[in-house]
Amino acid sequence: MIDETGHRNKNESNIPKPTNRFVEYLKIMTKDKTAIVGLVIVVAFLGWSTVQGILEMLFGTSGLAVALLPHNPFNYNLVIGLHAPDRTYLLGTNANGEDILSRMLYAMPRDAFISLAVVLSAILFGGLLGIIAGYRGKYTDEVIMRFTDAFLSLPALILVLALSVLFNETLDGVILALIIVWWPIYARFFRAQTLKIKNMDYVQASKLNNVSFLKFFFSYLFVNSIDPVIAYAALDFGNVILTYSTLAFLGIGLEPPIPELGSMAANGVGTLPTGWWYAVFPGLAILIIVIGFVLVGDRMQDIISNRINY
Repeated sequence: MIDETGHRNKNESNIPKPTNRFVEYLKIMTKDKTAIVGLVIVVAFLGWSTVQGILEMLFGTSGLAVALLPHNPFNYNLVIGLHAPDRTYLLGTNANGEDILSRMLYAMPRDAFISLAVVLSAILFGGLLGIIAGYRGKYTDEVIMRFTDAFLSLPALILVLALSVLFNETLDGVILALIIVWWPIYARFFRAQTLKIKNMDYVQASKLNNVSFLKFFFSYLFVNSIDPVIAYAALDFGNVILTYSTLAFLGIGLEPPIPELGSMAANGVGTLPTGWWYAVFPGLAILIIVIGFVLVGDRMQDIISNRINY
C-alpha cells in the first residue's frame, strides 16, 4: 500500500507472505523409503492417467486412443475367453476375450479424474464454508456447522448410493453425488485452522492495510489453513477411488463396454475360482493405488505435524 508521500507503508512490508510449502514437503518425503514407495505408485498412476486420458479425450475409442495399450481393450473374441495369463496376455482375458491389462489401463484415467474432481471441489466448497464459519463466528458459525454435522451424521457410502440413484446412476450423477457428500470434513478442517489464525498479527495487519477481500480470503486465510488439508487430501484421493470402485462394483456409473476397475472385479466374481485373474487383478490394482495414496498421506501428516524430523 502506498501512502500520500509515495512510499510503501512499513506495516504492509511486515506482513508475512504466505508460501506454498508443498514442494518442501515432497523434498522431505524423498528421504523416507516408505514415502518413496507411495510416491512411485501415485506418480505412476497419475502420470499414466494423464497421458491416456488426453489420448482418450482427443480420439475417443479409436485406434489412436489405445495406441499405448498392449491390445485393443474393446476387441471381442469369445475364442480366447478367460484365457489364462501368459506372454501374450499378461493378466489374461475376461469372459469376452478382452485383454484385462489393456482394459485396466484404459479405465485408470477415470478413477484419477473423479478423485481429483471430488477432492478439489470438496476443498474449495468446504474451505469456503469452513473459513466463513470460523472467521464470522456466532450465528453464522452455528448454522454452517449444524448443516455440516447433518451431512457427517449419515454414512457416506449410503448417502452417495441414494444420491447416485436419484441422479439416474450415470457417471456425472456419481461424481456430483460424491462432491455433495465429500465437502463436510474439509469445512471442519478449515474452520479449525481459521479459528487458530484469525487473530494472528499478520491477519490483523492485513486488515489494517486495507488488503482486498479476495486477497485477504485466499492469501491470508485459505493458504495459511491448507497444511493439514494437504495431508488429509492425499489420503482422501484413495478414499474417493475406493468409494467410486465400490459403486462401480454395485453396477452404478459407467455402462459396458467402457471398462472400470470396480465393475471388472464384480464381473470376474462369477468366474471364480477357475478364472481367478478376471476378478483378482482389477481388485489388486485398486488396492495398490489406494495404498500408494495412504502411504503418501500418512507420511505427509507426520511431516506437517512434526512427528518426523529429517
